Amino acid sequence: MTSTSRDHPRSHELPPPRAQQVAERVYAYIQPDGGWWINNTGIVLGEHTVLCIDSCATERRTRAFLEVVDGLQRQPGEEGQHRRARMLVNTHQHGDHTNGNCLLPDATIIGHRRCREAIQALGILRPDGLWEHVEWGDLEPAPPFVTFEHRLDVYVDDLLVELHHFGTAAHTTNDVVAWIPEHRVLFTGDLVFNGGTPFVLMGSVAGSLLALDCLMELDPAVIVPGHGEVCGPEVVDAAGEYLRFLQEIAAEAKRSGLTPLEAARRADLGPFAALTHPERLAGNLRRAFAECEGARPGDPIDVATAIAEMVAFNGGRPLTCQA
Repeated sequence: MTSTSRDHPRSHELPPPRAQQVAERVYAYIQPDGGWWINNTGIVLGEHTVLCIDSCATERRTRAFLEVVDGLQRQPGEEGQHRRARMLVNTHQHGDHTNGNCLLPDATIIGHRRCREAIQALGILRPDGLWEHVEWGDLEPAPPFVTFEHRLDVYVDDLLVELHHFGTAAHTTNDVVAWIPEHRVLFTGDLVFNGGTPFVLMGSVAGSLLALDCLMELDPAVIVPGHGEVCGPEVVDAAGEYLRFLQEIAAEAKRSGLTPLEAARRADLGPFAALTHPERLAGNLRRAFAECEGARPGDPIDVATAIAEMVAFNGGRPLTCQA
């Protein structure tokens, strides 16, 4: 049996978030350790505007992110806060990427149509009891109010940022990537986890493989994943290997009459054992089983049962979270 999240104690002190420049006037805001509810965001600066890519899970984390944005915008010799007009892109609906939207009240919030629909339906996500306790803060739902279906071009001054939805469910039904062709920098949202187990419970295994192929067709040199350190395209290949591993386990387990949780407990993670949050295997297999039975990418499945199975895989303990 592989290790589980309980091997990563909550008591250890996380390194502080940091802004990492990945191209001229383009920054990744990295939040270690990249675990549950601890995401990355992005900043693209212009002379007249700024584009933020995602907010954070909690009020505290989002305010810290916005302080960094303000500091990057401030010109030498200026005093006090200086906030230019803002755009905010949501890569998908999950609360670690959208809960803090409300703290950018003057921003034009952009996302996929289904992202808006999901936030309107679910509101602020505060899944206490399933994860360790989190101080969420004072948050209100703020869904995108500019939406698109497949592609939208936005400009930060003269710098083109292409927003793409690849026409399939993957991590969710509404994953959007931000591609900056001039610099070959790609913000993937949670289509890519660097060092963490991929998570496709609310999307699709097969659809994720298609989306990863689309990422590679863009030919990125630098990838800012939804969680984990800035990386290169080799991480996309590793994610694809894990997803094909899921399909193989699910097919064999179905033939053997196992449940998703039984299959997860019997699985030898092999080269994937070093990835954080291995409990996601149980949720991922719930989706992979559904696809073996004919479910299409993004079809509704029993998410509550799948999350309960992840908790069971984790020894019945709440999942590790330091957000």
